[in-house]
Amino acid sequence: MNKGQVFGRGISFPPRVGSDGRVQWSEGEDNVQEAIRIILMTEQNERLRLPEFGGGLGQFLFEPNTVSTRHSIQDRITKALTRWEPRIQVESVIVDADPADREAAIASITYKLVSTQTRERVSLNVKLSV
Repeated sequence: MNKGQVFGRGISFPPRVGSDGRVQWSEGEDNVQEAIRIILMTEQNERLRLPEFGGGLGQFLFEPNTVSTRHSIQDRITKALTRWEPRIQVESVIVDADPADREAAIASITYKLVSTQTRERVSLNVKLSV
């Protein structure tokens, strides 16, 4: 199976240069995980030609780290990934307080790759304030 054909291929994120001096590419499951991070880290109105794109998680920057805020983050992540990443089916999004940083939350996203039905998981840190 050619993972680049099944899942797509694109410039790696964050952009990096390989040992040969060329821009590195990502493909397969790595490309999907990078796309998830791009979606969630992009603020709405950040992309000029696609202003509605993105998860808009920066909107929570000065919100209190409460159950209500974390539930709103969970809802935002689910909606953004459902809308913008057709290669996955979101199974669960769990957002918990970060035990190491009281001004942050950790979002754990479990999803299934549509083309292979393989279950994957990605986690990211969401900055908040107390």
